[in-house]
Amino acid sequence: MSIKSFCRQNMPREGRHHQRSDEYDDYESREGRGRNQKPKPRDEDKRGSGDRRAKQYRQREMTTASQKEPPVYRDHVHEGPSRLSLSFITVSTLLIASCFFILMVYLLGLCQVMELFVNLLIIICAGVPFSNKGGYRDLASLGGLYYYYYGGATAFTGADADRVKELDELFHQIKQPPYIFTMACAGVLMIYAATMFTLGIFRVPYHWPRVLLGEALLNFLIGLGYIPALAFYFIKLQETYNNPVCIEREQMYKSKGHKGFDCQFHGADIAGGIFGVLGVIVFILGAVLAVKAFRSVQVLKKERTNADNNL
Repeated sequence: MSIKSFCRQNMPREGRHHQRSDEYDDYESREGRGRNQKPKPRDEDKRGSGDRRAKQYRQREMTTASQKEPPVYRDHVHEGPSRLSLSFITVSTLLIASCFFILMVYLLGLCQVMELFVNLLIIICAGVPFSNKGGYRDLASLGGLYYYYYGGATAFTGADADRVKELDELFHQIKQPPYIFTMACAGVLMIYAATMFTLGIFRVPYHWPRVLLGEALLNFLIGLGYIPALAFYFIKLQETYNNPVCIEREQMYKSKGHKGFDCQFHGADIAGGIFGVLGVIVFILGAVLAVKAFRSVQVLKKERTNADNNL
């Protein structure tokens, strides 16, 4: 038997109890120091690891949710059109606006050509009677074969021939003013139509759309101006044909059986009036087309701006 065991057996109970209590106090003091020194780092590690795990868990949930969600382009009704569909709509709208602009410009150019040719025909219709003096040629007075072919009862001789020649000259001077006025106005309108057509070829209305508004206003005023111009044209012609010079001239030619010298409207006069009415229609139509062309230019520029912003 060892000394420790012998002492423990022979030690009284009270001594044993005090020894055990001392040993328990030493153990508690060591445990207390351990508890006071080490709990803080452990709690912090647990909190940090818990936060990291929570973040990782949240990230995993977000990634799985995003993978489960359908892509945008699969649901056009609820999610809206994608960028590709927006670009397609923009390009198609721009194409439609471009086609409409080209159509309006083409129709406006065709109308300008018609304006030019209508006024050219008016000049021709006024120029034919203006250049035709229609004087009597006294070929029978030359004698010989001229008298055989151009003489006889249908020929004017002596004082009658001189009077017919004088009446022809007077009538030609009387009828000139309305034809001169007609040719001058038609010539100015021809220059105007040719100028607008040239500006359209060089794309001036596209860069400065207000030119189209000016053209529309001028075309409308010109179309309305044709109405009083036609009225003035026929009134002056009627005054010319009602002139005593024309009436006397007509009677002298009828006395010899000559035709074509009546004091009334001729084919060229009527044709000039018809082309004048056509000019009213063409110019008013040109005004409408110019306004539509102006709107098409505005829409085209707006669509191009939207296309540049979306693409």
